[in-house]
Amino acid sequence: MKKMLLLGLLVPSMLFAQEIKVPTGFSVAEIAKNQGSVRHIAVSKQGHVYAKLSKLKDGNGIIQLKDTNQDGVFEEETLFGKYPGTGIMIDGEYFYASSNKGVFRYALNAKGEIADLNTFETIVDGLPDHGRDNAKPFVFDASKKHIYVTIGSWNDPCRVPGTGQGMNPCAVLDSAGGVWQFDANKLNQGFKDGIRYATGLKNAVGITWNPQTQSLFAMAHGRGQFHDFYPQYYTPQQSQELPAEAMYEFKKAGEDAGWPYIYYDQKQNKKIVAPEYGGDGKKTGGEKALNPVVAFPAHMGPNDILFYQGNQFPARYKQGAFIAFHGQSSELKKGYLVAFVPFKNGKPSGKWEIFADNFAGTDLAKPTGPIQHRPCGLAEGPDGSLYVSDDLGGSIYRIQFKK
Repeated sequence: MKKMLLLGLLVPSMLFAQEIKVPTGFSVAEIAKNQGSVRHIAVSKQGHVYAKLSKLKDGNGIIQLKDTNQDGVFEEETLFGKYPGTGIMIDGEYFYASSNKGVFRYALNAKGEIADLNTFETIVDGLPDHGRDNAKPFVFDASKKHIYVTIGSWNDPCRVPGTGQGMNPCAVLDSAGGVWQFDANKLNQGFKDGIRYATGLKNAVGITWNPQTQSLFAMAHGRGQFHDFYPQYYTPQQSQELPAEAMYEFKKAGEDAGWPYIYYDQKQNKKIVAPEYGGDGKKTGGEKALNPVVAFPAHMGPNDILFYQGNQFPARYKQGAFIAFHGQSSELKKGYLVAFVPFKNGKPSGKWEIFADNFAGTDLAKPTGPIQHRPCGLAEGPDGSLYVSDDLGGSIYRIQFKK
């Protein structure tokens, strides 16, 4: 554990991040910077901010930022948790964080703070970690009886090594490529204790439980390498613009998003058979697979999703979905942004839109320099503010609205 005071880092005059573009009435403050590979974030009822790191900082993988006098500036930083990872959450009597193999919990004291930063219990451990797409984000259902953990696939198209053929059936799906459900209140579980709740997701770093629909939502990362292996079916441009990055809703165990057998083509608005499984870019399939709730442009890299519950933002944002994208679309010449999808009665009520933009710090149509920031995690503060983490520059932003 390492503790320090941030006396000179984030004085109020330095807070406002004018380069981030947000709708009229909103403002953006940079509450932390140079924190390393900040992945998902959480904000406590007391307003403290916690961030999970995918690479250790001074030997630690979790950052705790405290606003000790409630003036909006975080004066105290503490590092703890000697494991890298992505997932993080505060729920009930515990603080939770994940490594690339498991999920752990720390008890909270009467003040809602972590009682002992060096003491934790194991919920589940020993989950598959093959190095690629190995993040273990997690979420609870409303009953708090179940915890859902993503296990991403290390094989992008489930292709037999050294060939253009897909594994049939895809052996990866036995232990990855979906979201697994475990007992939220049982300690020291292993992979065998879980059930495959959602399947057909190559990797879903952004998962959440929608309190309005009482269902699991996941943001799927799409596969790639169409033209590389199948130039007879796909042009280089199609390879850049397909398939969709998609939002899925899972209402019950066993539902399937289709990977690797199919992908969603947002141009044709159809589920298309993957070329590894006999597809040619036009043949449809996956009749039993889910349709996306929303389809986004290819390769934007959705890494978190949050359904807004607060009252600070205008009413149109209530129950809507914010999505953090840490990649870019060659088609749109846009990326590294936070998008918003309005929802009504549990379903999208309008097209997706860009909510916060220009984290890249350069015009992606005509870039003049390197990418500066990549949105990765989202969290809602107790006052309804939206927090956004950046896994490239190590910044954490707070977005507020004032009438």
